[in-house]
Amino acid sequence: MRVLLQRVASASVSVDGSVTGEIGAGLLLLLGVAPDDTPELARRMAGKCVGLRVFEDDGGRMNLAVSDVAGAVLCVSQFTLYGDTRRGNRPSFIGAAEPVIANALYEAFCLEVGALGLRCERGVFGAHMVVDLVNDGPVTLMLDSADFERPRRA
Repeated sequence: MRVLLQRVASASVSVDGSVTGEIGAGLLLLLGVAPDDTPELARRMAGKCVGLRVFEDDGGRMNLAVSDVAGAVLCVSQFTLYGDTRRGNRPSFIGAAEPVIANALYEAFCLEVGALGLRCERGVFGAHMVVDLVNDGPVTLMLDSADFERPRRA
C-alpha cells in the first residue's frame, strides 16, 4: 500500500463537475493498493497517516497530528502510485491491485480513518477525478507499507 500524503489548507475532489469530497485544513491522501495488501495493512496505514505529526505547534515545529488541529482527511484512490516507469515511456500498472480488491481496501482504509475519529471525505473509486488543493508548507510525504518492516538505519 502506498500513500502520498499532503498537508493542505483545503482540498476537494470532483467527478463530472460535482464535488464528491471537500475539506478545509487537514490531509489529502492519495492511496494506491497492491495485490497482496490486506485489511490489517489498511488499518495500520490509516493509523500511521492520521498519527503523523506534520502540523506545526505554537513553536513552529511539526509536532501535531491532524486530530490535534481539528483537521479532516480527503482520501482519493490512486492506482498510478504503482506505476512502473523503468522501461519505455508508457507506465505499466501491473503492480496495482485489481479494482475489486483495491476498492475493498480503499473502503477499509477510509472506514478506519473514520473509526479513528476523523471526518474522511472521499473521491469516487475508478472515476476520472479532478483534485483541487492548496498545499500548506508544502508538506508532502510518501508512505509505502513495504517500509514498515525495514530498519530505520542501515
